[in-house]
Amino acid sequence: MFKSFPYLLVLCLLVGTPLAVLAQYKGSISGSVVNRNTQEPLRQITLELSPGNIKVLSDSNGNFKFRTINTGTYSLTAAAISYQAKTINNIIITSGNEYTLLIELEPAVKELANVVVSGRKNTAKAATIESPLSVQRLTIEDIKANPGGNFDISKVIQSLPGVGGGAAGGSFRNDIIIRGGAPSENVFYLDGIEVPIINHFSTQGSGGGPQGILNVSFIEDVKLSTSAFDARYDNALSSVFQFKQKNGNNNRLQGNIRLSATELAATFDAPVSKKTTFLASARRSYLQLLFKLIDLPIRPNYWDFQFKTTTKLNKKTTLNFIGIGAIDEFSFAVPKTATPEKLYIISSNPLINQKSYTIGASLKRLTQKGYWNLSLSRNTLANNADKYEDNKTPSPANRTLQITSKETENKLRFDNTINYSNWKLSYGAVLQYVQFSNLFFQLIRPQLTDAQGNIIQQQQNFTSNTGINFLRYGAFIQAGNRFFNNRLAISAGVRIDANSLNNSEANPLQQFSPRLSASYALANQWNVSASLGSYYRLPSYTQLAFVNTASGNSILNPGKYIKSNHLVAGIEYLPNSATRFTIEGFYKQYANYPVSITDKISLANKGIDFGAIGNEPVTQNGKGRAYGIELFAQQKLTNRFFGVFSYTLFWSEFTGLNTAYTPASWDNRTLISATMGYKFKRNWELGLKFRYQGSAPFTPFDLIQSQLNYLTLGAGVLNYQQNNSQRLAAFNAGDLRIDKKWNLKRTTIDLFLDLQNFYGSKSAGAPLYTFKRNADNTAFVTTDNQPLQTNGSNAIPVILKNTDGNVLPTIGFIVEF
Repeated sequence: MFKSFPYLLVLCLLVGTPLAVLAQYKGSISGSVVNRNTQEPLRQITLELSPGNIKVLSDSNGNFKFRTINTGTYSLTAAAISYQAKTINNIIITSGNEYTLLIELEPAVKELANVVVSGRKNTAKAATIESPLSVQRLTIEDIKANPGGNFDISKVIQSLPGVGGGAAGGSFRNDIIIRGGAPSENVFYLDGIEVPIINHFSTQGSGGGPQGILNVSFIEDVKLSTSAFDARYDNALSSVFQFKQKNGNNNRLQGNIRLSATELAATFDAPVSKKTTFLASARRSYLQLLFKLIDLPIRPNYWDFQFKTTTKLNKKTTLNFIGIGAIDEFSFAVPKTATPEKLYIISSNPLINQKSYTIGASLKRLTQKGYWNLSLSRNTLANNADKYEDNKTPSPANRTLQITSKETENKLRFDNTINYSNWKLSYGAVLQYVQFSNLFFQLIRPQLTDAQGNIIQQQQNFTSNTGINFLRYGAFIQAGNRFFNNRLAISAGVRIDANSLNNSEANPLQQFSPRLSASYALANQWNVSASLGSYYRLPSYTQLAFVNTASGNSILNPGKYIKSNHLVAGIEYLPNSATRFTIEGFYKQYANYPVSITDKISLANKGIDFGAIGNEPVTQNGKGRAYGIELFAQQKLTNRFFGVFSYTLFWSEFTGLNTAYTPASWDNRTLISATMGYKFKRNWELGLKFRYQGSAPFTPFDLIQSQLNYLTLGAGVLNYQQNNSQRLAAFNAGDLRIDKKWNLKRTTIDLFLDLQNFYGSKSAGAPLYTFKRNADNTAFVTTDNQPLQTNGSNAIPVILKNTDGNVLPTIGFIVEF
């Protein structure tokens, strides 16, 4: 199957090109225009496509449509006298699918003397009055065309400032590290409904995983806020992701099928009735076949599903239903050719079986001066993981890890937005009912004896079989206005949150969370902004439910809300509608961070591996700090070229039980990313991306404890007294993507080649501890030529280098119809 892809590529080039030359097929674009502040439809808005200067007007419902347009790449400008003009670049019109989008226009503000803040074609502008800085936006075309992204949103955002991709940079996981914060500090919203799990094989209590779940064919726009959070969003310490899905096509059935060496995905959208449209998709991975072919011992297998329906009940009321789900299985197979590295993978990782879903309904109602939203949703994660002394032949008798956990959240949210004169006021509340059950066992140290049978190490393990059901509740209010002839924009908000757990906090005033942001227009193209805020996050359910029985008494872990204070300031320069430059400095200070009593380190340094975090005794006297500076430059598509450059210099440190600050596991100090693309004639497109992450800290092994426990645990034991005292080599890699499209009659074929790490750069991970094996890797070598002792006393320890310089090609095609 995989060997046939190069021939398929050549065949499509030879056959498809003449077909595309013989005929020029047409495409179309449709959508609607609304007032961003009130969400009311806007009529008589002029919409202009360039090149071609084709114009249409929006109708009384704010809808518009361009018919029979030549296929190609366009910019769309929406303009009216009383609104700020907005240009959307890089709209790709094909003959296969009708392009649909929602355009939100902001009311124009008055012109100032020497400072014009109205009428900007702000396609590169990302900020709002609520979040005037620390904001980035991605469109669907940014995501699809990103080299090395492989249609995975979590990988694409690593091109943005302050965003790291895991401790070692070249990791296969989507551990989203933003401005030095832990992977657990991010929250994700899909059309206003919180979606806690966006990755397959997610780490419970953290959120990272190796592959994203969200279908990019659903996404119209992604907004990433890394500070100055809108008060409506709870539980965020490092970032808020807002994914806006497009609506289904209301004219005809259409869809696309994507096939590559790693997956098969199908997406469909169509009208159900005059008032209702739908989007639906399913995806199946083929990674297990690929890894079998290249003789890797892991067998990841996953499915995911997604849907959305939109019903226009009347001119003022819209009802949406959304759903997203995943099924994940992670197992092992004996490799045909054994190596120490392959055998280490089998012994050190757990078997995983996960199921997750989020479903929800949201009702939006337009009012005289704004709108309100009411949503009801439910999300569940069923997490099962097992690890054995020998994962090739698992047996309950040699189990070293067991997780059988289920967490469910039932959420009711309401928010109301009112516009009065120049004021914008939002307020709302949320109520959640949480159900959590957890059966957990982890062998920390086995009982060991010497040759005479004397016990030299007592067994130590964590065991917990608990369940908690409780309420979470919160409320917010936020207001913003412009002053001094609209030169100064100020927004202030307050949020409070609490819960009904006995070991946590029931008084919402204890989590009083104020935030203030301001932006000042120095000139037409220059803005200076700053924000200050305090934010809270509830610890993981695994931590909240864990009962510490080490002292003979049952003691619940503490459940204080983790606190983070943010101070951010920056300057934005917008020389034209398609270009944006920003520079920002940030400082984040943490309090009440959980610290492992056993390992004596902050839990912020955990959560970047499979399984779960929080299933251990903790205290909450940990502190942390992260600070740095970011540079960002963006050129939207003009004259066939687009590009993004970001540079971040930062420090991230947390305290353990000894209260001394030590570098976080992702304290890379330097992040550099450059992405660029060029659109050639005849629908060819080239994309390049370069990534650099400075040297990541790592913790060396406790050589004595590692030798004693390796046979049972399958990995070395880290010496946390020297936590993150050493550093890996810096990471760098280049990714390349080539696309070729053919537009046929009501069908478009997109053939793509995506090369991750195309120049074969070596990426370094933390070293691996194991014992020396014989030449054919069938047994361990011993110092006395006798069978290996259980306590490893006659073993020969070996530290393996953990480097990967593989070029990862992905060849596939997308058929739109």
